[in-house]
Amino acid sequence: MKSLFHKHFAGAAGMRTFAAIGTGLLIAAAGFSVAPAAWADEVNTIEETLAAIRAERAAVSEENRAREARFTERRNEQKAMLTEVGQQVDAAEKASVRLEDLRNKNDLELTELRAQLAERQGEFGELFGAARAAAADLNEQLGVSLVSAQFRGRGEALREVAQSDSLPTVEQLEGLWNTLMQEMAEQGKVVTFTGNVIGTDNQPETRSVTRIGPFTAFSDGEYLIYQSGALKALVRQPGGGATAAAERVENHKGDGYVAGVIDPSLGTLLGLTVEMPTFTERLAQGGGIGYAIVALAVLGVLFALYKWVRLTIIGMKVRAQMRSEQASQGNPLGRVMMAYEENRNVDIETLQLKLDDAVLKELPALESGLSLVKVLAAVAPLMGLLGTVIGMIVTFQAITLFGTGDPKLMAGGISQALVTTVQGLIAAIPLLVLHAFASGTSRRLSQLLEEQSAGMVAAYAEQQRA
Repeated sequence: MKSLFHKHFAGAAGMRTFAAIGTGLLIAAAGFSVAPAAWADEVNTIEETLAAIRAERAAVSEENRAREARFTERRNEQKAMLTEVGQQVDAAEKASVRLEDLRNKNDLELTELRAQLAERQGEFGELFGAARAAAADLNEQLGVSLVSAQFRGRGEALREVAQSDSLPTVEQLEGLWNTLMQEMAEQGKVVTFTGNVIGTDNQPETRSVTRIGPFTAFSDGEYLIYQSGALKALVRQPGGGATAAAERVENHKGDGYVAGVIDPSLGTLLGLTVEMPTFTERLAQGGGIGYAIVALAVLGVLFALYKWVRLTIIGMKVRAQMRSEQASQGNPLGRVMMAYEENRNVDIETLQLKLDDAVLKELPALESGLSLVKVLAAVAPLMGLLGTVIGMIVTFQAITLFGTGDPKLMAGGISQALVTTVQGLIAAIPLLVLHAFASGTSRRLSQLLEEQSAGMVAAYAEQQRA
């Protein structure tokens, strides 16, 4: 039994069998009380177990042999594949060597052909180089020329000539010459043609376009610029009567001349028109100080004009009174004359004092408000200086926060500084001029009243001596 255990019972099945044999031995040691039939059944169970173990071992051995056979077969297949890949690598290396030799041979042949081409070209090589350079320059000019808006597609042939590595053909050289002559001829013409125009709403539409050489083009009274191969209407049209001039040129029929406006920079100045701020935008750049200066200037100018006109009217009335012998209450000289009439019976000293008093009563009315105009004329540039200081503070704050890398960050403060200075000067100049006119008129009226008063006293003295 012991040899049977060491020989056959291994693993879980062997342990179960060992347990069964151990149980049988224990029963036998107890007095052999088990019946012979039961012992036979137990023996048959062990034999069956051993048979199952042998069958299992045989199946495992068969599976191992099958696995070993599969591994051997796969190893042979991999060895065959490795051999095939090695053959392919050898073939590729041979092809690479062959292609490298062919490339070297072609390079040598190409070098020889280029040398032969350069030798046979001679001076024609420089000529064709100049033609390619001329084609490139002309193509660049046509890209920004208004003439290209009428004659489209002219740059394709020129681009082929400029970018070609081979010699240009006769047809290409003739096309270059024809395009150059066409551009020169069209620069001296004023023509009207139908073309696509991108309006201010960024929508293309077909319009009648009038072109003055390569300088200016307009449609329906709007100036056009040529950008990115298309005619575009300016978002902001130039002023100063330029739009009216464009309409005159468009509507001109027949012979004769008509005044128009052109852009000698070929569209650059018109393009800058959009970037130029309007009058309202200029005022807004001055900020609150700028609006205060404008309000001060408007009120001061209106008051100064009112004062000047009023003094002028009073001067007209005084001159009219000088031609009349009847005193009128509606002007200063008339009131002085009435004071003379009322005091003709007094002595000359008293009369002179009465007339001086009447003249002094008229002077405040003539000089009132002039000091205010003078103060406003002095305050306006001071407010402009205040705006300048504030603008510079804003500029330095921007420099402190963002540095000097982007000038646009400083443009707001600089604009405020300069605009308020200009506004203060613009407000001060008319105020000073109007103050000078008004004060001059007031002084003339005062002198006239004093002269007339002195004349009345002199005439009264002569009467007294007579």
